[in-house]
Amino acid sequence: MKTKLALAIAAATVSALVLAGCSSAGPDASASPSPTTSAEADQAKLQAEADAMLEKVKWEEDANGVPTVTFDMPFSVQTTSARVVTDGDGAEITADQVASLNYVVTNGTDGTVQYSTYDKGGKPEAVTISEGQIDPVLLDALIGSHVGVDFLYATPGNADPTAPSPSVIMAVTVAEAVTPLERATGTAVTPPAGLPTVTLDATTGAPTVVNPTTNPPADLVAQTLIKGDGKVVKEDDSITIHYTGSLWDGTKFDSSWDRGAPATFPLSKGQLIDGWVQGLAGQTVGSQVLLVVPPALGYGDKDSQDGTIPGGSTLVFVVDILAAS
Repeated sequence: MKTKLALAIAAATVSALVLAGCSSAGPDASASPSPTTSAEADQAKLQAEADAMLEKVKWEEDANGVPTVTFDMPFSVQTTSARVVTDGDGAEITADQVASLNYVVTNGTDGTVQYSTYDKGGKPEAVTISEGQIDPVLLDALIGSHVGVDFLYATPGNADPTAPSPSVIMAVTVAEAVTPLERATGTAVTPPAGLPTVTLDATTGAPTVVNPTTNPPADLVAQTLIKGDGKVVKEDDSITIHYTGSLWDGTKFDSSWDRGAPATFPLSKGQLIDGWVQGLAGQTVGSQVLLVVPPALGYGDKDSQDGTIPGGSTLVFVVDILAAS
């Protein structure tokens, strides 16, 4: 479940990787640079052009502190670029933190605002500052900067002639940066009888879940297994979690532990199933929570899109809350 910012960053990263893999070797391969050397030279040229374009963009703010950008139109780049405008005066931003970002996305062709987290009481969106999660040029811009930093980020458009899209400029401010926990930590809580049992790997904390053979409960169960002492999670917060999910018959269908990385997304209706929103709001960072979600608060009577969850399923999750912002 990706945010608009995450989708933009992911698309830009793919575009940059595609461009980096291109070769411009001529017909006489023996007289041309190797494909790797040629591709690197092509990418370096595109990067220099994009950096030069972004250098000309001006950052301004309105009376409410919302950023606007001015530039010569049309603005077009063929690879991503990032530029720090003003560093912040908060704590230093380090790798693997979760950053909360406020931003405005501007169309490079006509200067219209396409999206803004500042609109209609919107909240910042969270991204994980680590390799493989965001564009490398963003890593270079963010790591070593400080909370409050203002930066510009340009992404290329989609050249598909059937559905073209323009290059965009994002004016971004880091509102907060937190270091997630590695696993749930706090006071163990003894759950009542009749619930799924959870045992934890001594090294990673990854849970193994054994569900009872009885019929599942009809109502939502949100049972704290470890009570953390961090901040209280509120609805619409961005949360960073490890989680595993299984059907009531014990079939596991998803696990962030298996993927080797936690997930970050907003705890919001429409973004997550209702059972998650209701069950995790009010919990504390550091907690581990067992969720038993009836079909009405999960995927209802329809199969999930990927087919891993049949309609009418009761779902069992174990969730480690690692950060919230």
